[in-house]
Amino acid sequence: MNLRDLLYTVTLNAVVGSTDVVISQLKFDSRNVDFNDCFVAITGTEMDGHQYIQKAIDKGALAIICEVLPEQIVNGITYVQVDDSKRALAIMAASYFGNPSKDLKLIGVTGTNGKTTIATLLFQLFKNAGFKVGLISTVKIMIQEEEFQSTHTTPDSLTLNSYLNKMIIEGVEYCFMEVSSHGIHQKRTEGLQFAGGVFTNLTQDHLDYHKTFVAYRDVKKVFFDKLPKSAFALVNEDDKNGLVMLQNTKAQKYTYALKTQADFKAQVLENQFSGLLLKINSNEVWSKLIGDFNAYNLLAIYGVATICGLEELEILRLISELDSVSGRFQYQISKSKITAIVDYAHTPDALKNVLETINSIRTGNETLITVVGCGGNRDSSKRPKMGHIASALSDKVIFTSDNPRNEDPDAIIKDIENGVEPQNFKKTIAITNRKQAIKTACQLATENDIILIAGKGHETYQEIKGERFDFDDFKIVNSYLKELNK
Repeated sequence: MNLRDLLYTVTLNAVVGSTDVVISQLKFDSRNVDFNDCFVAITGTEMDGHQYIQKAIDKGALAIICEVLPEQIVNGITYVQVDDSKRALAIMAASYFGNPSKDLKLIGVTGTNGKTTIATLLFQLFKNAGFKVGLISTVKIMIQEEEFQSTHTTPDSLTLNSYLNKMIIEGVEYCFMEVSSHGIHQKRTEGLQFAGGVFTNLTQDHLDYHKTFVAYRDVKKVFFDKLPKSAFALVNEDDKNGLVMLQNTKAQKYTYALKTQADFKAQVLENQFSGLLLKINSNEVWSKLIGDFNAYNLLAIYGVATICGLEELEILRLISELDSVSGRFQYQISKSKITAIVDYAHTPDALKNVLETINSIRTGNETLITVVGCGGNRDSSKRPKMGHIASALSDKVIFTSDNPRNEDPDAIIKDIENGVEPQNFKKTIAITNRKQAIKTACQLATENDIILIAGKGHETYQEIKGERFDFDDFKIVNSYLKELNK
């Protein structure tokens, strides 16, 4: 493809050489560069691609996109200087794949909690309604029935456009996509045309990256600020940041809420382990999902489907058929009547929501045992808050390792324990080995008790010192409960 065509709408500061050259592929990892490729030097959180420009040229790169021109210019190589390499890569990636987002309805879901559930259930609902659909989520990427592995909540811009292009080839009409704050900040979504955006809520998360809550909020807001007039913006009005997202958007504005007046309003009539009975606007609907947080998720789904033109009663029928998402309040009841719940809750607010949901459903005669940890190399300020919430809302708590990454798991647990109030100390124990912690929870549980294993949800690995080891909370708790039933 001609480099000049790829640079259309990219702001150029300087050009050395000719842009009238045919390049093979776009690359931002010098290790993958091949003959006649265009290498985009981006600055990451750990590495600076500018340090690998010469390596890319040695491997055959024909063109270099960079923010700072190298001191040594190689004859025959085209150098293009831009203000922001990440943004340039995203726009070029979209052009390289023929701007696929313009040929389908791409709907982004952003917020702290609920992104995966809403995007996945929208995929389910629209698929069941007869549409050809795609999904880009934390858990997986789907093109109709075909599943691909997901490595990031929001993939890099090349991967994104590649999958969107595959969706166009397969005739996909709607794609539902999680949009993370990292993805927005790192310009991965630049160059994409969204047909709609959904805001779920905003609570503490990723402050290791964004540093302040305001910065985190404002990054989310950028997504809505950039929506076109032809798009819609649907926000949770019960979250005080919902209306902030709408302040500068050009998109058509819609709201949903349980507690306040909104365009889409719902009321929880029944909430039990078998599901939810909701009244949405003037109609009742039963859902297999559980908890007030899922009432919000279902209401957002109802709102999107309505805005997209689906018939109201058909939407309610489709909602009643939706199944829960892997690792999101995923539960089973053993032969000994012990309920085991696995949930991705890895933020203070998400953990609070799950525990409050369990406490609102239980009779009070059971013991609620919570197994929880916190990830390493992430926002450490939320750890004591997680400890406080877990110990205040559970009968027994086992603090354990999550994905410690490069941190000492015992030190992480100490941070969590710092949030436990004195009157709750006796409820807690620390077992660093997560497998042993889950086994202990199963051994402590008796008939009708409830075990919550929080933090990892759908993940099937544990990340320790740069390595990933097989680890599936749901499979492990199931195996221990089966052993106890023998």
